[in-house]
Amino acid sequence: MPFKKLVTSLRIICLVSISVTTFAQDNPPYPTLGRVVREDPQLDQLIPKDAKIEVLATGFEWTEGPLWIKDGGYLLFSDIPNNAIMKWKAGEGIREFMKPAGYTGVATYGDEPGSNGLTLDKQGRLIICEHGDRRISRMDWNGGKQTLADNYMGKRFNSPNDAVVKSNGDVYFTDPPYGLPKKQDDPQRELDFFGVFRWSTDGKLTLLTKEMTRPNGIAFSPDEKTLYVAQSDNVAIWKAFPVNADGTLGKSRIFYDASAAMNKMPGSPDGMKVDKQGNIFATGPGGIYIFTPTGKLLGRIETGVPTANCAWGDDGSVLYITADMYLCRIKTNTIGVGW
Repeated sequence: MPFKKLVTSLRIICLVSISVTTFAQDNPPYPTLGRVVREDPQLDQLIPKDAKIEVLATGFEWTEGPLWIKDGGYLLFSDIPNNAIMKWKAGEGIREFMKPAGYTGVATYGDEPGSNGLTLDKQGRLIICEHGDRRISRMDWNGGKQTLADNYMGKRFNSPNDAVVKSNGDVYFTDPPYGLPKKQDDPQRELDFFGVFRWSTDGKLTLLTKEMTRPNGIAFSPDEKTLYVAQSDNVAIWKAFPVNADGTLGKSRIFYDASAAMNKMPGSPDGMKVDKQGNIFATGPGGIYIFTPTGKLLGRIETGVPTANCAWGDDGSVLYITADMYLCRIKTNTIGVGW
């Protein structure tokens, strides 16, 4: 069979094997993987020298969108191919939280139909980026889901990927093609660009930029004067946009270019989070890149596999990581925005 199909088949066989031996240990010690690569001594202030990447669970197809729920003390994350949102809690392990999570149709819909990025609005409701249903939705914990936005000027989104909520309640999100069954070449695609959008609390939808070829992860600086957006393309970059007083974006600049690492290390720019000091923890080729607010690379948390996203949890100092089939975490010396 063709090499691509052979690789896919082998991956399926491996996943089946892993699913039989899937572990979701309730208590430490947990197995570990990867390593911390220190490019600058300043990293020691953020990541302890003895820090380990702990594996909390494995056996998933592709994990994404981690989100810590303070009221309950647990983590939610997306298993996109499985169209499910999963829940992990210390002492309990893994449970299915929601299925279907991103596609509610009756026919098969590609290989990434489920939810992707997850976040909370200012009232603590769950905001979900849904691939298959091609929308941004909001779930009240006591009720069902509501569509916030599913089209721009009458044309359906491609597949909302990641979102961040501004302090005024506005939702900023990215819309690349990865959730479409045939990606950028899908006949169901309606928009001729991949945009970054803002849904305002008054219900207005604004296209902020369409200059990025594959906008993906998204995050604000602590003062919300800068919006960072990852580009998961062969031109593997992170851009920084000044945020205008009205919430729109100014002229972008390249914050960091990791294109030289593409195809040499697994993964590409994807999800990201920021700590209270403005340091950026951004997934990219080789794991999680750690940057200062000025764009200086301090080091990487290398998982050894394509790494999708990360989120602060526990007391705000623990970084949870979704990486390929794994759910991981690492303890830090810093505190994430929001704590």
